[in-house]
Amino acid sequence: MIGREPAGAAASSAWSAFDLLATLVAVVSPDGRVLHANASFENLLGVPRRALLATLLTDWLADPMPLQETLVAVVANRIATGRFEALLKHPGGAAPELLPVHVIVNQTDSSERVLVEMIEIEQQTKQDREERAATQAEANKELVRNLAHEIKNPLGGIRGAAQLLEMELEGKRDLTEYTQVIIAEADRLQALVDRLLAPHRHAHVVADVNIHEVCERVRALLAAEYPRGIAFKRDYDTSIPEFRGDREQLIQATLNIARNACEAMAERIAAGDAALELRTRIARQVTIGKQRWRLALELHIQDNGPGVPESIRERIFYPLVTGREGGSGLGLTLAQTFVQQHQGTIECDSAPGRTVFTVLIPLP
Repeated sequence: MIGREPAGAAASSAWSAFDLLATLVAVVSPDGRVLHANASFENLLGVPRRALLATLLTDWLADPMPLQETLVAVVANRIATGRFEALLKHPGGAAPELLPVHVIVNQTDSSERVLVEMIEIEQQTKQDREERAATQAEANKELVRNLAHEIKNPLGGIRGAAQLLEMELEGKRDLTEYTQVIIAEADRLQALVDRLLAPHRHAHVVADVNIHEVCERVRALLAAEYPRGIAFKRDYDTSIPEFRGDREQLIQATLNIARNACEAMAERIAAGDAALELRTRIARQVTIGKQRWRLALELHIQDNGPGVPESIRERIFYPLVTGREGGSGLGLTLAQTFVQQHQGTIECDSAPGRTVFTVLIPLP
């Protein structure tokens, strides 16, 4: 009967296997009626599976004609596979949101059933972006580590020579001022090198971590640093479980992102209307890089500052890239390194008046 899954352990087992896929999968009858929808389809639309079984898949598309025509061609065996771009209706608000998807229609072992797979174009773009970011981060890490070591060795020699010269010039105050400048600048560069090498020096200390303790520590530090001008907001999902991780690394990563936000809001802080929000949520069926996770932690760090400059938006996680005068350009690089050590990723969505950094970390 249309609308019901076929009886039999083999069919039931095969269809339930679709729940393991990250893409949206539906099994439909030749007229487009949904016989089965996988968990990703159900989660994306926010509609219970039973409700989906009472609908036509064509009703979920902004333009049903391409799917109708492809179903007819596949069932008639004129083609084995059909592909096209479509807009999937996503319920919500006064009008449904339209989600761009790539649709693949395939034959099955029965003329009564057709397999329809939909791939979120934005999701595919996001995965490609994450893979490029991970590759670039690894290359940056190797480059920075080698460069820092190359700088560190002669830097010690320069500082030592300046100290010896200063001893020889004792009593000649006008000349020792120059050696003091050399020593001070050598120390400044040494501090910068130490920050570059910091993620590679300290072991990853794993223990149970409560993300809200991390957020509260960061909020307390920034509230002390900025006692006036910023409204600190919290929106926590208290059902998020503890997970295994390095608490100090996560505090540092969150602090670096949040402090960057505060520094970017300097004008709003002066006006007294700056806002920084820490928000936690659970994400389900998440793909990070090439790995699928059933659950993941989402930590959103949102500010109402001017936004990330367009000129550096694609490079903000690169070392020594900064949009602020006097900035070292290391804060976000270190944050990304620490989050990646937790198999996670950081995303940035920025526009004038609203910038959101999202830290995504898989949960067991």
